[in-house]
Amino acid sequence: MRSTLALDNCPAARALDVVGERWALLVVREALAGASRFDEFRDRLRVSENTLTRRLTELTAAGILRRTQYSLKPARFEYLLTEQGRALMPVLAALAAWGNEWTDPDPDLPKPPARPGWLDENTAGIAERRT
Repeated sequence: MRSTLALDNCPAARALDVVGERWALLVVREALAGASRFDEFRDRLRVSENTLTRRLTELTAAGILRRTQYSLKPARFEYLLTEQGRALMPVLAALAAWGNEWTDPDPDLPKPPARPGWLDENTAGIAERRT
C-alpha cells in the first residue's frame, strides 16, 4: 500500500493520492476518448496487463470509474467514467496545455493532433497545440 501524500491535508496532494500514479490519468484520458473495455485500454496504452489491472481497480475504488458487467459467460466488464472521473477533463486539458507549451513531441512518433479528440467544446481551447 502506498503512503499518502496528503499529510498536511493539501487538496493538490489529496488529488495526487488518487490520480498521481503514472498510468492513472492516461487511463482516464482513454476513457474520455471512448475506451471502456480492458483490451481497449491495454491496446491503446500499450501497458502490461498487471499494471492496467491495478490502475483500473484503484480508479474504480476511488470512484473515478464504475465497473459494469456486460457479459456473463465469460464474465466481462467495462469501465465507465463517473461524474467524478469526467470532472478530470479540465485537469487533463491543463496538463496537455502545459505539455504543449513546455515539451516537444518526439519527431520519431506520429505528429500529435492539434486538438486531442477527448476534449469537449468547453475545454478544447485550453489544450490546443500551438503551431
